[in-house]
Amino acid sequence: MKFKIALILSCVSVASSVSAMVATPPSTELAAANLAKAGPIESLDLSQLADGIDDGALNSEAITAAYLARIAAVDDSGPMLNAVIATFPDAIEQARAMDAELRAGKYRGPMHGIPVLVKDNVEVAGPIATTAGSLALAGNITNRDAPLIARLRAAGAVILGKTNLSEWANIRSDNSTSGWSALGGLTKNPYALDRNSCGSSSGSGSATAAGLAAGSIGTETDGSITCPAGVNGVVGLKPTVGLVSRRFVVPISHSQDTAGPMTRSVRDAAIMLTAMAGSDPQDAATADADKWRGDYSSGLSIEGLKGMRIGVMRAPNVDAALFDAAIATLKGGGAEIIPLDASKIDRQKIGQSEFKVLLTELKADLASYLQALPDGLVPHKTLADIIAFNKANANRELQYFGQDIFEAADKEKGLDDPAYLDALATSRGLASDALNHLFASNKLDVIIAQTNGAAWVSTLGKGDAFSGPSASQLPAVAGFPHLTVPMGLSGGLPIGLSFIGPKWHDHAVLKAGFAYEQLSKARLAPTFPATIASK
Repeated sequence: MKFKIALILSCVSVASSVSAMVATPPSTELAAANLAKAGPIESLDLSQLADGIDDGALNSEAITAAYLARIAAVDDSGPMLNAVIATFPDAIEQARAMDAELRAGKYRGPMHGIPVLVKDNVEVAGPIATTAGSLALAGNITNRDAPLIARLRAAGAVILGKTNLSEWANIRSDNSTSGWSALGGLTKNPYALDRNSCGSSSGSGSATAAGLAAGSIGTETDGSITCPAGVNGVVGLKPTVGLVSRRFVVPISHSQDTAGPMTRSVRDAAIMLTAMAGSDPQDAATADADKWRGDYSSGLSIEGLKGMRIGVMRAPNVDAALFDAAIATLKGGGAEIIPLDASKIDRQKIGQSEFKVLLTELKADLASYLQALPDGLVPHKTLADIIAFNKANANRELQYFGQDIFEAADKEKGLDDPAYLDALATSRGLASDALNHLFASNKLDVIIAQTNGAAWVSTLGKGDAFSGPSASQLPAVAGFPHLTVPMGLSGGLPIGLSFIGPKWHDHAVLKAGFAYEQLSKARLAPTFPATIASK
């Protein structure tokens, strides 16, 4: 067994089951005492907690109670991160049910009894609305689980609560402040409370960094997992588009949307992805997911870089010291490093075409989502209805920035518009061709890049002041996997290292990222300072 804390294991009696050795869970009092001896809950990652449950040292109820107390201490008071919108009132009951299964000899795997938080654009059954941060969806209590949530529950996860996000996943205005929603307020960065948590999975990134859950779910269209993971110093994986179902997730773009895990370690992200991935007959993009899904935590090794060919994509304004140190770590781990020339990639044309795609699909996909909601929950049926609601509630919805992107999207003609179809072919073709050419011509396993610049000061009403490169565009548009792993601190603020792989090669990026993580040990926990001196 793996939970190597002798003072805990000495308290444990172990029983066997048919499929594996399953430890009888201790009483909640003993489990809480064992948990306290193991360290503060925020210092233990998902894998350690899973090992503790597997070994019989811990139980889900004690872990869930500890996270609820942590949320109360750090999110609701203390630093007041505003990362969590709400917790589920049945969280403890969920945990007790998982403990009861263990007592009956049933162990579902490493997610058994593990509490996770979910971005508030993903539907979860229960009394909490799925709002995308907007007051327009305050009544959106569908009482249904998105398929990705159903898969997590089937794996044994406890759904702890909902996280704040950039309202409407940051697609409402070009002048938005990431991490702010009318419903949840402004999410703070735990590495400096006046700094931005990026978006749109702002609450998921901040909460994961602060240890408010073992892991969290984010969603990404372009950068919405990887940027908040990078600036909050955690691991974030945007899977291959189509590996995880998007059904019952408030949409932006059926071409680019995906959910993914945000955790404090690569192994934890792999465990969560294993539970989340799979085909959904009602999401056509996932048709091939079952062919590719597997145990993503298998084969992760500190030796994983040996023999890998890794392409290096540099961008302006990278933190050269951190990036060069990361390259040295990869070389030291046995990887062959190949500098890449990406100067001929027409990023401007990709970006212009992508924007056309996102505008058109936002209008169509949001209407489809709204119109398919259970009757009586939400009166709004189109993007135009949401725009009108925001105008009618401007004092709360439009107090800091407008809805210029919404208004532009509402003017789009639809999914059969030749201009949209041309933009879709252009953006996807250029991005996919560019990455595939780099992989094939250089015989690469993965490509690395700096994920993000350091977090900027949040200035409501003044938009975002992005401070460095973003590695998200090409894999987001192409639909390829993109993993970010903490690379270290720059001026006291986290910077991520991106690992980008070919389509469906999610396991390869996890293997590379895991080996780098284990060799670099670059992540440092946040200390919640009110501010931090600029570089």
